[in-house]
Amino acid sequence: MYAMNVPLLFNRSLLKLHRDRSVLYHFEIQDIFQQCTDRLLERLDDINRSFEFALEIGGRGYVSSYLKNRKIKVISADLSADLVSMNVNSKICMDEEFLPFKSGCFDLVIANFNLHWVNDLPGTLLQIRRILKPDGLFLAAIPILPTLSLLRTVMAEVEMEYCGAVLPHISPLPDLRSCASLMQRAGFALPTIDKEAIEIVYRSSLALFRDLRWAGETNSLLMHQAYFAKKTLFAEFIARLETFKPIKVDINFAILTGWSPDASQPQPLKPGQFKMSLEEALRNK
Repeated sequence: MYAMNVPLLFNRSLLKLHRDRSVLYHFEIQDIFQQCTDRLLERLDDINRSFEFALEIGGRGYVSSYLKNRKIKVISADLSADLVSMNVNSKICMDEEFLPFKSGCFDLVIANFNLHWVNDLPGTLLQIRRILKPDGLFLAAIPILPTLSLLRTVMAEVEMEYCGAVLPHISPLPDLRSCASLMQRAGFALPTIDKEAIEIVYRSSLALFRDLRWAGETNSLLMHQAYFAKKTLFAEFIARLETFKPIKVDINFAILTGWSPDASQPQPLKPGQFKMSLEEALRNK
């Protein structure tokens, strides 16, 4: 169950349908996902540490293949049974809002571009920390603002002109500061938040909408059901976007790194334990 104060933004059943459909177009968009995943896994390459048992959340196959090459046992998981079935390793269809694992069973959890569809993200991060062993690693990639800023701006302008209001179409995304706050709130030790960006150039606005559909990233907001996009409105979206050709779209995403707390980790000094005051350190700089 969700906490009483958690707003429900997303229709998870609709999201599942979108992810099921994306399986049909997996190979058409794999270059985009592969580039983003490579940036994520670069962080793992930088860590001089071996891992034995990992959970991949958002199982499109990119992360699990990499982990298997490093001789790491991995379970791939996704809300879509069709999507996770593409993995050749152990797999499970699950809702990442309710992780079905006991405490301390993984020493590595990687979430790859799926946490932005979670209603209770703080709660999910707490669950991830719970299933990690002490000193286990959590690594995630999550899209952040200003991703799709041009599309957001154009759609808002058109809707204000035609409808007098901005209708819900695009998932709200966190910013970099919000990601850092979420990691601290979930109790991860030594949290690190990095920003990455990949630019994609489209020759037509229809190609942009096509890729969003193929990736399973189309509208899954609960309020989506209350509105119907008129053909004239959609045609105006297309025409307005065409004025920006070539259409440049930045995928901005944060890479989250955090550790499950353990006594062996470096600890910050307590007040009064410093050998030199900040004023003295700045004076001697």
